[in-house]
Amino acid sequence: MIKILLAFVVAFVVGVAVGPFVVWFMKKEKAKQTILHYVEAHVGKQGTPTLGGVIFLIAAGISCAIFLRGSTRLALVSLAITFAYALLGFFDDFVKIKMKQNLGLRPWQKIVFQVIVAALVSVFVFLSADVGTKIEIPFAHIFLDLKWGIIPFTIFVFLACTNAVNLTDGLDGLASLTTLVCLVCFCALLIVSSALKQSTETFSLIIFAVAICGGLLAFLCFNSYPAKIFMGDTGSMALGAVVACVGIFSRTSLFILFFGAPFVASAVSVVLQVAYYKKTKKRIFLMAPLHHHFEKRGVHETKIVAIYGIVSFMIGLITLLFQFIGR
Repeated sequence: MIKILLAFVVAFVVGVAVGPFVVWFMKKEKAKQTILHYVEAHVGKQGTPTLGGVIFLIAAGISCAIFLRGSTRLALVSLAITFAYALLGFFDDFVKIKMKQNLGLRPWQKIVFQVIVAALVSVFVFLSADVGTKIEIPFAHIFLDLKWGIIPFTIFVFLACTNAVNLTDGLDGLASLTTLVCLVCFCALLIVSSALKQSTETFSLIIFAVAICGGLLAFLCFNSYPAKIFMGDTGSMALGAVVACVGIFSRTSLFILFFGAPFVASAVSVVLQVAYYKKTKKRIFLMAPLHHHFEKRGVHETKIVAIYGIVSFMIGLITLLFQFIGR
């Protein structure tokens, strides 16, 4: 437990230390965010530096380098996948900055890259003795063997997580806070599981997750309202990969539906909005994702972020309580 706490603290300290330099550097290089014209409430944020995701990526990377020892295959693979998706996000951000618009890479380009990486991960999962083809059913304390079905399932989880977190990254501190809550809940779940199973690979996955948490908490010092820097797709793509890695590699991916409730809300609201509009030419929400709907209703973004954080925490806490009953 001491090692887990130290990994968190080191990542936080490193993040707080490098944060001001990253903000200064992005301003100097004019790596600024272009705001979409139809998000009127965010016009004042035009020109805010982006690519801030490197803050928690550097922090987590250094913490993992210090504290990952022994059997750490899953944590190291998770780091590699996280940085792979971060690289995709970086290219997307780079195009936005260079072209001075907020469209970035074409959707098909991002999807192709995401599918390729996710497919490679799915093969690793299928062949790995540390993961395998089973997933835990929440609250039932049983595992379902998907056999070869774990391959398309893993690809779906990665696509869903990376894009859902990306959609949630629309308000100052929203994606950072909700991902932090999600990972804290996963850590609580895995700490109990690790204590029961005495798995060193699970323990390494916890170190990876808490290092990201420490980096995220530090990033919130710069990303909370009013944000001094945005995480950009560099950060949001990486965070989606982190959530997917922790869920898939611990065989608890179905818990993302609960711990990542804000991501589910963002993705579902967009799907419903698009599908309903195509059919009726009318909208269900004033604007999608859901957090923008609340903004359109006049709720200030700080209140939306706070409510999202509280609701996420309560759903996570209730989920953990039900999961731990009967253990």
